[in-house]
Amino acid sequence: MPILELAQRCNLLHRRSAPQTILRHTLEDVRTGRVAMVSSFGADSVVLLHMLSCIDKSAPVLFIDTLMLFHETLKYQKEVAEFLGLQDVRVISTDTSALMNRDVDCLLHQSNPDACCALRKTEPLAKALQGFDTWISGRRRSQGGERARMDIFEREDGRLKVNPLSAWSKDQMRDYITQQRLPRHPLVEQGYPSIGCRPCTTRVQDGEDERAGRWRGAEKTECGIHNRPKSLPDGGIKRSA
Repeated sequence: MPILELAQRCNLLHRRSAPQTILRHTLEDVRTGRVAMVSSFGADSVVLLHMLSCIDKSAPVLFIDTLMLFHETLKYQKEVAEFLGLQDVRVISTDTSALMNRDVDCLLHQSNPDACCALRKTEPLAKALQGFDTWISGRRRSQGGERARMDIFEREDGRLKVNPLSAWSKDQMRDYITQQRLPRHPLVEQGYPSIGCRPCTTRVQDGEDERAGRWRGAEKTECGIHNRPKSLPDGGIKRSA
């Protein structure tokens, strides 16, 4: 079945489904092929990771180490993987030679943040996703910006992309973490509701959007891992030009 048609059908089927139902369908439906979850092990990542662990602890989880992450994130990644019993967490990063050729002084983020994200995030992920037919993301509409209108199931770069938590609010995320007694990222209590690379993430003030601390002062709102899908009249999507 073509990916766009599969996405349309799944969106109709799961428009009111719980995230756990969407996740189980994605992992068990033969039409989705080989599936991987992509996780930043950031502020709320433990929610979807916990749901995954309750269904299939052996499912591949891709974690991008940009080599510019907070020390707390690297430590948290190991702790959460062990706590949940995840059996196939794959830590990926860009090739050393590429870093030496394009960002030898680690200052590319200052002059060209898009190029830095491409080097350290999107290119390593594209390579790691080779061989997978479907990938799972933890994005939510309540995070605002370009995420506000996303579908649960999307077609992106020749793959099916699934956002099981798309309809969940920030409060639902917090309540789930509390109810399941899951470990929180240590930077959340320090004012970081969204956590990326150390040089490009700042604290968020009361009343600000939860992603306001990402690339503060710049027009940039996404690293490039997530393309910009547009809804079609029939419920499908297409990418922006």
